[in-house]
Amino acid sequence: LAGKRSRVWLEDADGFARLGAEDAWGDHVNALRKAVGARRIGGTVPDSALELLVDLALGSPAICALRAMRRIASTLEWDDPALLTAASRVAWGFRTLYNQHDTVALLRRESDDRYWHNAISHGARNNLQAVLDEYVHCLVESEGLTDKEPRLRVAELASAVVRAISLLPSQIEVDEPRVRDGRLRIRKSTMRGRFAMRLADYRDEEGSAARLGGVRDAFNSPFRPFVLATTSIGQEGLDFHPYCHRLYHWNLPRNPVDLEQREGRVHRYKGHAIRMNVAAGHAEAVRGCGATPEDPWAEMFAAARAASPTDSDLVPYWICDGPAKVERRVPMLPYSREIARLKWLKKSVAVYRLAFGQPRQDDLLAYLSGLDGALTTDEMDALQIRLEPPVN
Repeated sequence: LAGKRSRVWLEDADGFARLGAEDAWGDHVNALRKAVGARRIGGTVPDSALELLVDLALGSPAICALRAMRRIASTLEWDDPALLTAASRVAWGFRTLYNQHDTVALLRRESDDRYWHNAISHGARNNLQAVLDEYVHCLVESEGLTDKEPRLRVAELASAVVRAISLLPSQIEVDEPRVRDGRLRIRKSTMRGRFAMRLADYRDEEGSAARLGGVRDAFNSPFRPFVLATTSIGQEGLDFHPYCHRLYHWNLPRNPVDLEQREGRVHRYKGHAIRMNVAAGHAEAVRGCGATPEDPWAEMFAAARAASPTDSDLVPYWICDGPAKVERRVPMLPYSREIARLKWLKKSVAVYRLAFGQPRQDDLLAYLSGLDGALTTDEMDALQIRLEPPVN
């Protein structure tokens, strides 16, 4: 801990001590206070201690969160109590993540070292810092914190991160049919679900009610769940683009409008595919800038905009060419009716887009659909109202 205020924050009853409530938490805080008081390290530092310090600097959730928070609140000093508290809350939330059975199995498989050391070295090897830098950059805008005072900004950011990483697994009730003695019997069992979840209210493994919004916040993060199952009903206004660029249509919608509505949930401002393309094309803006930038993602987006031949806010925030695309996946059986239906939907979507901004869209759609093959590609292209920025 560096800075005079960090020592005060550590010793204050309303500072670090408020983070935990376990019986032995007070002993832990007192031990840390004594360690901070003895700043001098005498003699030769063993290699194992140096390696541990490196792992802590690169992979500790608390230190990575501290750096990520300060990138978006650069006016705060490193020892500002608000910044220290926000980083500590995020690190405390990681305890829930690291205590999950699947996470324990993953980290135990990597090494038989002490578990807490496995967690830190895993973060160092897999660049937890970059994960949190990107996540915090996205949260500032998605949570509407851009114009908030820095101390309030980091406090609300910490709350958002903790909500996402502290989501407990859902309890899934499974009916397993079995035939015994010629009779059908249903065996009921439960499964834990966190890798994939459905967008709905549910009860977690502790029996507590978890709200739909918590599931959405967790999916819109770099952490689990990685798969979200939802319906088309009642999803207007819900965005899933921050960490999703691949959409599976379990069943095809009835019309092109519904298809556009579904895919519009992931084709949004600074979506996952957009950021992947910005990073692929402009990472050198961060690597070659010498000093560490305050916000690496702000630097990359600025470089992408400067390199664009257009002067518009659509590029690169909504449109950015590159290897990543918003992917449409449709699982279909061979020779099924959905093969022809998908072909019709693709064609209808193209016609539907021609009607953007036009009066009496239904009549225009019906007319254009009846011109199948009568118009050339150039003629169809000339009918479009272009919303893309002009090229200078």
